[in-house]
Amino acid sequence: MDALNQIHAFLGCETPDEWVQAALENQELLLIDHAHCEKKAASTAMHLMFRYVDRVDLLKKMSRLAREELIHFEQVLEIMQNRGIVYDHLPSSRYAQGLRQEVRTSEPGRLIDVLIIGAFIEARSCERFAKLAPYLDEELKKFYRSLLKSEARHYQDYLSLAESYAGESIDARISLFREREVQLVLEQDETFRFHSGVPELDGLEGLMASR
Repeated sequence: MDALNQIHAFLGCETPDEWVQAALENQELLLIDHAHCEKKAASTAMHLMFRYVDRVDLLKKMSRLAREELIHFEQVLEIMQNRGIVYDHLPSSRYAQGLRQEVRTSEPGRLIDVLIIGAFIEARSCERFAKLAPYLDEELKKFYRSLLKSEARHYQDYLSLAESYAGESIDARISLFREREVQLVLEQDETFRFHSGVPELDGLEGLMASR
């Protein structure tokens, strides 16, 4: 898949095998957080639509993205319901917040940075769907592979919007966020989430015991 190859080139590292193993051992938690991620992705797109009402190309792409993410949210909920998994609140991982710490405060820098972050989040999601799929049961394997095309397009939409609004090279900003994203992916996290780093064993056991 050409888009997946582009995503691997865009990201600074692959998801560690330790994260994949944690995901396979905690598929209930994976699905719950996956549902949260789809809902947050739709919310982010809607927020951009409300904030930047004068940018027609952004409005069109974010409207489509929000609709698709909400469909994915509904699909995850259906899978969970069929498996007797209760959708519940979960504290967010530090991933998105860690990326947003680098966002500039003035426009158009702020918008460009938020779009670049969106590209990284969608690219990482796509990479993790592809990496997990071969090890999952047939239902989840088929579902995660079905998400690859749309997630890859979301990554491309975010990146193309950032490039068009900058009016100049954004390579330096991409490099900055790539470095930060790699750090967040490779470092240990206290909890397991879809976009977390490698979960610490003690933190993961404590979380599961509290559920």
